[in-house]
Amino acid sequence: MERVTAGAARRIALAAQGFADRRPSGRVDIRSMRRVMGRLGLLQIDSVNVLSRSHYLPMFARLGPYDRRVLDAMFLQRRELFEFWAHEASYVDIRLFPAMRWRMEDAYNQAWGSMVSLQRDRPGFVEEVLEQVRDAGPLTAAALRSSDVPRRPGGMWNWHEGKVALEWLFFTGALSAVGRTQAFERIYDLTERVIPSTILNAPAMSKDEAMRALTRVAAHSHGIATERDLRDYFRLRPSPSKTAVAELVDAGELVQLAVDGWSEPAYLDPRAAIPRRMSARALLSPFDSLIWTRPRTERIFGFSYRLEIYTPAPARKHGYYVLPFLLGDRLVARVDLKADRQGGVLRALAAHGEPRIEPTYVCEQLVPELLSMAGWMGLDRVEVGDRGGLASCLRAALEVAVG
Repeated sequence: MERVTAGAARRIALAAQGFADRRPSGRVDIRSMRRVMGRLGLLQIDSVNVLSRSHYLPMFARLGPYDRRVLDAMFLQRRELFEFWAHEASYVDIRLFPAMRWRMEDAYNQAWGSMVSLQRDRPGFVEEVLEQVRDAGPLTAAALRSSDVPRRPGGMWNWHEGKVALEWLFFTGALSAVGRTQAFERIYDLTERVIPSTILNAPAMSKDEAMRALTRVAAHSHGIATERDLRDYFRLRPSPSKTAVAELVDAGELVQLAVDGWSEPAYLDPRAAIPRRMSARALLSPFDSLIWTRPRTERIFGFSYRLEIYTPAPARKHGYYVLPFLLGDRLVARVDLKADRQGGVLRALAAHGEPRIEPTYVCEQLVPELLSMAGWMGLDRVEVGDRGGLASCLRAALEVAVG
């Protein structure tokens, strides 16, 4: 192929992300979850919990209700996932640990300002923190003996010096995350006590090999993508990313072609499926890998999406924690969701439809996903607010569905 239509590219992208697969009809087992991780490679982490921790939502979008404890165990006990800076902070397939070692080694060239200051003002302090973890770990930043050092005012990233040291040791690979607290604080331990020895002792990859390996994963997860899309999956830098893409094209592992309406060349994974039609139906986390690169989302789906968490409430257009709704091969609506755990209610605070949809049909299809999500989260019911052009339609469809 030298050219594909925009519709075909959209279906390729959805299939690569697992949305052409049927959801399991019975209990979702760990094999299904491993299959999703094999497609995605990583799950982005975010601390916002107004609905759910974000890393739980991509599995639900692709598999339906599943036992979140199994995903937890894949990280905490089975060590099939590890935490590191990949796209952003992410749970990453453990098989990619050797390919991420370059980033840990490269971190020594990327010290942030507070780390430079700490090394200058308190020489030997980082080594002291490492020894404290060695002797007393696993531990959180709050458990460090240095945690009595006051945090500097001015924002959430103004950590105390012990936290700065721990994050530096985490970034450089000396420490790894062994888990998270209920408050979502990272728990640190020595990397050799966290990462399985067979993975930790695997042959080292050169940076060039790692670039190709990560680009392969990005290509497999995207199906079809621009070089910028591939680069963004693991937050690679432009020059090594372009080199890796060119090398994979030369090796026949990527096929360069054009997509109707795309202004940049596209790269196709030759293994990618090209479905003739899609019957997907899913609510997507704002941090789902299908949509986390906003220019790609707009290019593929014609869907302009911005996270408004940090936008003052009066200025928000769609809501605080808005999930796009995927139906077929289109993003057709967006719903501002909140889990009212005390009241046992999944609240759809606002529901907005996209242009050129059939509202009644969209609402009828959206209701089962909301009811399924509520049940999965242990909430008793769904309630729909007044905001958004789909609100009244969605309320009517919900009343019909629940009788």
